[in-house]
Amino acid sequence: MSTNLTPAGWNHLYSGKVRDLFEPASPATDVAGAGDAVLLVASDRVSAYDYVLSPGIPGKGEVLTRLSLWWFDKLGVPNHLVASHAEGERGHAALPPEIAERAMLVKKLDMFPVEAVVRGYLTGSGWKEYEQNGTVCDIPLPSGLQNGDRLPEPLYTPAWKAPLGEHDENISFERTVELIGEEDAAAIRDLALSIYAKAASTAESRGLILADTKFEFGRDPETGEIALADEVLTPDSSRYWDANAWTSGETPEQRMASFDKQIVRNWLTENWNMTGTPPELPPEIIERTANRYRELLERVTGN
Repeated sequence: MSTNLTPAGWNHLYSGKVRDLFEPASPATDVAGAGDAVLLVASDRVSAYDYVLSPGIPGKGEVLTRLSLWWFDKLGVPNHLVASHAEGERGHAALPPEIAERAMLVKKLDMFPVEAVVRGYLTGSGWKEYEQNGTVCDIPLPSGLQNGDRLPEPLYTPAWKAPLGEHDENISFERTVELIGEEDAAAIRDLALSIYAKAASTAESRGLILADTKFEFGRDPETGEIALADEVLTPDSSRYWDANAWTSGETPEQRMASFDKQIVRNWLTENWNMTGTPPELPPEIIERTANRYRELLERVTGN
């Protein structure tokens, strides 16, 4: 389930908690007709509290990839997919068969060191800060809001992408200007808010609430265009809720049962003291989490 093996014709470049990145083994070999594109592979690995857990969630990598490809197609904004992937069967057939369902051929971009986070609802760390200070990422909000409430308007709350092994850090828009310049900071903010609005409307039409999400952007070194990269609007990068449950639920847990690995987090919280090596996930937790991922894919894409 983890992509520990390097596909034939590719060299391993990098592995994160979930994704693996490969480049063509030889520049002289036009892999998949993609030139110097790289191969981005979503594994079945699952992480929580900065640990990669064992075992993985069967089918998770395929769900993340299929959702990302679906959203890239629907959003209509520049992205990092190369043409040979977007051309359907020819691009699909060119992918290594053992990872074809969870891989994307993507352009090399000059990535911005900023995560573009958009929050449409009050939850998670935002709710904790609001309880204490009446703010989210130091942005003042009206009094009287409750956990899970819709915000008066979506908030753009960027984060600095910390080096591997360190925690990302919430930063102000002014700090993003210092990091990447005013023009690019504004462009990323406006793109993130626009994409969120379109995605939230699409999710609503499917009986879902897109509570919050994060995007990553990079610059195409050939065209200078800012492009959407990595994954997009997946359960690993976004918080989705069932709209009916949000309306009718009697507790925060019922209202905000998310389509992601929250089942895993809850089980770890109850069964691990956060010291040493995390325990192995039991089969029931793995199955429930896998079902939740698949349900979201079906709800969003219709298949």
